[in-house]
Amino acid sequence: MRMLLAVFGALALVSIPIALAQDKVNPGTSAQIDYQGFRGLTSRVEAYRAERLVTLADFQRMAREPNTIVLDARSADAYRAGHIAGAINLPFTDFTDQSLRAALRDPNVRILIYCNNNFSNNAAPVILKSAPLALNIQTFINLYGYGYRNVYELSDVIDFNDPTVQWVRS
Repeated sequence: MRMLLAVFGALALVSIPIALAQDKVNPGTSAQIDYQGFRGLTSRVEAYRAERLVTLADFQRMAREPNTIVLDARSADAYRAGHIAGAINLPFTDFTDQSLRAALRDPNVRILIYCNNNFSNNAAPVILKSAPLALNIQTFINLYGYGYRNVYELSDVIDFNDPTVQWVRS
């Protein structure tokens, strides 16, 4: 019996450092935060997104067609300071199942997106973001993740002062 207790005690002493090391390698996270799931989602979206980049001319043509929404996911302040004509605003930070359903109504609606990095001005209200962090990327991934598949992204870099852009200033 003493021998068994000694073996179990030794195993317990060995297993404690292993458990602590595992915690450092894979720290406990909330089930509501899934980085691996995010990585998988971004992998699935990559090729899909590449096929859905459109020029300004196509973006504007599509915007005039029925069942199409131009979505500006920038902050409400940035949207108020200026946006593409006809765009609705739902700030990216407010994306939830409920807010997207309320703003977009139909999950099959065509959604056109743009962000600060589509503009060459680098002036308020479209200050450039770091290219890998451009809002288009997160917006596209999130819309796809929430089940919206009919999403197209403006690929051109344009000047919001160009009258063909149809920039609305508040």
